[in-house]
Amino acid sequence: MHFLPILILFVGGFLTLGFYIKRNSQAIDYCLFLGSIPSLLQNSNRIPEWGTEVFRSIGKGSFFIDGPIFTKLRYLATCDPRNIEYILKTNFINFPKGENFREAFDILGDGIFNVDSDSWRVRRRMAHACFTLSELKILVAKTCRKVVEEQLVPFLARAAEKGFSIDLQDVCSRLAFDINISVIFGRYEKYLSLELPSHELAVAVDDAQDAILYRNAMPICLWKSLRLFGIGRERKLAKAHKKIDELFEEYIRQKRNDLSAGVQTDDLLSTYIKALEDESSVVSSVANKDIFLRDEMLNLFIAGRDTITAGLIWFFWLVSETPSVETKILDELSSVLSLKNREEETMRNHNWPVVFDSDDLKGLVYLHAALCESLRLYPPLPLNRKSVVKKDVLPDGTLVTPGMEIILSFYSAGRMPWIWGEDCLEFKPERWITGDGKISFEATSKFFPFNIGPRTCLGKDISFTQMKSVVAAVLFNFHIEVVEGHDVCPKPFINLHMKNGLKVNIKERTM
Repeated sequence: MHFLPILILFVGGFLTLGFYIKRNSQAIDYCLFLGSIPSLLQNSNRIPEWGTEVFRSIGKGSFFIDGPIFTKLRYLATCDPRNIEYILKTNFINFPKGENFREAFDILGDGIFNVDSDSWRVRRRMAHACFTLSELKILVAKTCRKVVEEQLVPFLARAAEKGFSIDLQDVCSRLAFDINISVIFGRYEKYLSLELPSHELAVAVDDAQDAILYRNAMPICLWKSLRLFGIGRERKLAKAHKKIDELFEEYIRQKRNDLSAGVQTDDLLSTYIKALEDESSVVSSVANKDIFLRDEMLNLFIAGRDTITAGLIWFFWLVSETPSVETKILDELSSVLSLKNREEETMRNHNWPVVFDSDDLKGLVYLHAALCESLRLYPPLPLNRKSVVKKDVLPDGTLVTPGMEIILSFYSAGRMPWIWGEDCLEFKPERWITGDGKISFEATSKFFPFNIGPRTCLGKDISFTQMKSVVAAVLFNFHIEVVEGHDVCPKPFINLHMKNGLKVNIKERTM
């Protein structure tokens, strides 16, 4: 008669205790029926940081995240550079993005970042041909200088003159938007201006990415149900998707009209349209050309805008917190200016502000090292997701099986003492520089912000060109001070942005 209450009490206590079981000695709370889900949900707004804490506590580079006992859901999280290289490069073919990724990011359509196999190879060959064109590199350099000189510097000068604080993250996002919409579409929008105008494309892309983040934080069946009924963030995503389609349809139509009228430009959309009409081109057989253009341009636009925004904002914050690094960058920039004066056989004083040409910045080792160091600590894409085709054993001995999802943590890889040394959390550009003053090859071999292997980012050099141009102009002409008491922390987002933006005060620099 008393057995049932005792049994219920025993089972209830056992299940409750299950939340505190450390599975395989790993620092993840494990519930007997819900698996690792309680830990995952508890840390859903800080996944990269939580993963880093787990890796550090277990002292190794891989751990499993299990779903409820009644499901076969299992994720492997890894930050081991050997595993990352094996998955992204050595045995690349066994680890595609997979159908789950494609469904979650359906707004990207059949774009280069959302497809695998032959579809990806065609798009990769086309993109590679475009990104190696000298005309594109020249366009990027000219566009950067124009936007920096005509929009960014005047905006910061006004903030310095009036003495008001600004959100530097918003400024960097607008800057990256203007550069990339010009390079990709040949449009000059002035999204970064004193009025801080709204732009329907920027709003739509942000809304879409916010909704996709939530897709990746919940069971597939749940977000698909929300999509079916058009509620919650799925409703916002549908509206954003429609707006993006409308805008891109108009951009493509206008570009076709310009080309038909004999207007020749070197932007990416023009290059892609010409390739589609060239029978010898790798993409000449594409069925629906406008959809192909829409998907590719959206993929490139989002990647370009978000990489630059995240890369710049964390860099400026780290430099503002490390005066010694700022001083060394300024010394390097001053030496460039002095050399340029001598080459021009004049020692004239440059008028304020000073804006550097991209060619002037190519050989600056310390500036490049500082950017790499910032990207190591705060990679724009903190996590990468892969699926498994065939049973395999990773270099660290971990067994992976078909149907399993793998999370590659680039964020954690940059913060492990056993990878980068005990000072891994320090912002230390010197770790990238060899004794003879060159960039360290060893450091680049465990550096993943731009991916590695067949999917290595084709825009890596272009991204560095943009970031260096912006950084040089901002630091040489202005001093940035973070507003006292401002809370700096990562935002739950696909890309590594700041949750509260970056509130700063701007002061003109006197050299």
